[in-house]
Amino acid sequence: MPALSAAQRRVLLSHPAGWLASGFGAGLSPLAPGTVGSAVALLPYLWMRTLPLPLYLAIVVAVFLAGVAASAVVVRRLRVEDPGFVVVDEFVGQWLALALAPAGWPWMLAGFLLFRLFDVWKPWPVSWADRHVHGGLGVMLDDALAGVMAGIVVAAGALLLA
Repeated sequence: MPALSAAQRRVLLSHPAGWLASGFGAGLSPLAPGTVGSAVALLPYLWMRTLPLPLYLAIVVAVFLAGVAASAVVVRRLRVEDPGFVVVDEFVGQWLALALAPAGWPWMLAGFLLFRLFDVWKPWPVSWADRHVHGGLGVMLDDALAGVMAGIVVAAGALLLA
């Protein structure tokens, strides 16, 4: 997607949903906003990983639901389906990719790279969700599925190397 015009930026940032959807501005990066959003998502992950798994997953679900609502507002206001500057979906996907990862930067890097791979490559069912589910749920669902797939690979790798 081309860069936001000044008018689009005003529309996006004039509503709290725009701030949430853009990852509090991370999605406004002129280069690779999805990758920037995934990297920024690692900052709250450093705190979240210390939480019990049920609380961690409750936060992920809450952000997913808030992301569906925020993304729906942005899609409706800008009339752009799945805009690239919406990166709250990358936050959720990244957190799902790392939900069962062991501690340590190699696992964070593996989860980051695998999530980006599945998010860009879009294997089934990610590709199905990307094509057939629209609106706020569509924005969020394909990245959540990519995150789950990356998380399965990370968890399997951790089990194999244990």
